[in-house]
Amino acid sequence: MSGADPAVPAAADATTALRRSPLYDAHVALGAKLVEFGGWEMPLAYPGGTVAEHRACRTAAVAFDVSHLGTVRVGGPDAFDLLQQTLTNDLRKIGPGRAQYTHLLADDGSVTDDIIVWWVAEDRFDVMPNASNTARVVAAIGGRDTTAERAIVAVQGPEARRRLEAVAPEAATVRRFAVTAFEWKGEGCLAAGTGYTGEDGVECAVPADAAGAFFEAVLGTGAVPAGLGARDTLRLEAGLPLHGHELGPGITPLQANLAWVVGWDKGEFCGRAALEAERADGPRRLLRGLLAEGRQPPRQGSSVAVGTSTVGTVTSGNFSPMLERGIALALVDTAAGVGEGSAVAVAVRGRALGATVVPTPFWPPRATGASGSTTAGGAR
Repeated sequence: MSGADPAVPAAADATTALRRSPLYDAHVALGAKLVEFGGWEMPLAYPGGTVAEHRACRTAAVAFDVSHLGTVRVGGPDAFDLLQQTLTNDLRKIGPGRAQYTHLLADDGSVTDDIIVWWVAEDRFDVMPNASNTARVVAAIGGRDTTAERAIVAVQGPEARRRLEAVAPEAATVRRFAVTAFEWKGEGCLAAGTGYTGEDGVECAVPADAAGAFFEAVLGTGAVPAGLGARDTLRLEAGLPLHGHELGPGITPLQANLAWVVGWDKGEFCGRAALEAERADGPRRLLRGLLAEGRQPPRQGSSVAVGTSTVGTVTSGNFSPMLERGIALALVDTAAGVGEGSAVAVAVRGRALGATVVPTPFWPPRATGASGSTTAGGAR
């Protein structure tokens, strides 16, 4: 996702040339509150509100419009080698018909963008950057920007596949992190078993001219429309990183507990030398989960302290609708010796908010003693 916090985005300004999803008219008809996000005018929430949308995703099924994410099509006989030499993960781990989470790094090893690659066919890859980073990714890998040609509808939740089956049976059967083609009303579409909520689900890429009818059909099954506000609280409960918060300039995959995204056994890729040096020395800070003592959430930029010593900074914070507590992710100095179970204080509006370092994901809660790490659950 783009760097702006979707929980508190700017209101859409009619004088600003914002891009619009093929589903824009549907959002207006549903009474959505529209906001600027990553250069797009997108729904923050519908009349039922963010908390209701969040809980619907955890208990039933919702449908998100994530058409603001980029799609860069890379094809031809050199496509595999190009991506392998540019992105961090190792495409040899997968094959055609699979999806993979990966990073594009800067020379200093920090994350320029986190990306999902859909390996559609032997010599075709659909690379999915964050909304505001599509041009950067095109500059790095080439390819053709096909974002305007399709909409992407993410159907998420424990009942997502059952609801989607009534609309697109082939899409509903796609396995987790698999990619499959399907047809809907004569239109060629793609489905991937990916998402950004911590729940099971499917993301469907549908041609722009068919997207409105497809979205309406999905909602007709009882799936609840959900906006960027719920998408942010869901990904935070799931401990998933957001570009511009847990990933971005100065933040490496190792600091974000995402070393598994790096193909150490393959050849060169952008930023490898800096990342190997950090691996040898150990990262100077690590991403930690914080559970607040009450409902008030820490906020991005708040300092984290142990006693009188500042040891870190909150990267994302919000209210957890499932835990009914404040939760946060924070980059904490490794030299401070702060680990799971440590008590910390977060500076919020001039006072110290008590919190405990806990494993992620926050939801569902892990068993005591489980190893905690922030992992990526799919496309942003």
